[in-house]
Amino acid sequence: MGAHRRFVLIAIAGALIISVSGPLVRLADVSPATSALFRCAYAVPPMLVLAWLERRRLGPLPLKGAVLAWLAGVVFALDLLFWHHAIDYVGAGLATVLGNLQVFLVAFAAWAVFKERPTTPLMIATPVVFCGVVLISGVFDSAAYGSDPMMGVLAGIATSISYAAFLLLMKAGSERAAGPLAHATVVATVMIALLSPLFGGADFTPSWPEHGWLLLLALGPQVLGWSLITFSLPRQPAALTALLLLIQPMTTMAISALALDERPSPLQFAGCAVIVLGVLYGSRRRTPAPAPPPVVEAGV
Repeated sequence: MGAHRRFVLIAIAGALIISVSGPLVRLADVSPATSALFRCAYAVPPMLVLAWLERRRLGPLPLKGAVLAWLAGVVFALDLLFWHHAIDYVGAGLATVLGNLQVFLVAFAAWAVFKERPTTPLMIATPVVFCGVVLISGVFDSAAYGSDPMMGVLAGIATSISYAAFLLLMKAGSERAAGPLAHATVVATVMIALLSPLFGGADFTPSWPEHGWLLLLALGPQVLGWSLITFSLPRQPAALTALLLLIQPMTTMAISALALDERPSPLQFAGCAVIVLGVLYGSRRRTPAPAPPPVVEAGV
C-alpha cells in the first residue's frame, strides 16, 4: 500500500471515530460548556502519556510547534464551545454537518498559506461535497429539525471558522501527533474553563452516568480519533484532510438516527451518498506522466 493511500485511510479512520462525538454529547445530557470541558479534561492524562512516549523517541517538541499547538488549543476551545451549543440547538447530525463546512476555509487558506494548490479532482469534488452537505442539512425540507435552527446555523458557522483555524495551526506546527495534540488539549481545557461563564456555565461536579458518556467521548474521539487525524495532517494536503473529514457528518447522521431517533429525510440520505462519492473522487491524485525515453545519440 502506497504512503498516500495509507495516510488517507488513517484520516478516514480518525473521521469515523470522531463521528460518534455528537451522539455521545447528546447521550451525556449535560450543558454544552460542561461537555466541552470534560471531553478535554478527561483526555489530558492519556494524551500526556502519549506525548511523553513520543518525546522519548523523538526528543522535545520544538518551540515553534509548541507555540502553534497552544494557539490551536485556544481556537479548539472555541470550536468545541460553539459546536456543543449547535448540538443543543439543532441536534447532533445537523450540528456536525454545519461544523464541517470548514473544508472550504481550509482548502483556500492552505492554498494561500502553504502554497498547496488544490488538485483538479479536489476542486471538482469540493462543490459536489458541498451539495451533499446542503442536502443533509435539511434546508429543502418543510420541517426543520431542532429547537432553534437559526441559532444552530450561527453556532455552526462559528464552529467551522474555529475548526478550520485549528486544522491549519496543527498542520503548520509539527509533523508529530501526540505532543502537539497534548499541548492543544491542555490549553483547550483551561480556556473552556475560563470561557464557560460566557457560554452558559459549566458544572464542575462529575455525576454519573452522564460523565461515563463524557469519558467515552474523551478516550475515543478526543484521544484516539484526533491522534489519527493529527498524525495524517502534516503528511498530506490540508485541503484533502479537510475533505476526508466530511465523512464525519455522514456517519454521525446514521448514528444519530439509530441511537437518538434523529430521522434524516430521503434528501438527507441522498446527501450522504453524494458526500461519499465526492470524498472518493477528491482523494484521487493525478498520475504523473511517464518520463520520456532517453535520447540515444548516434555514434560517429
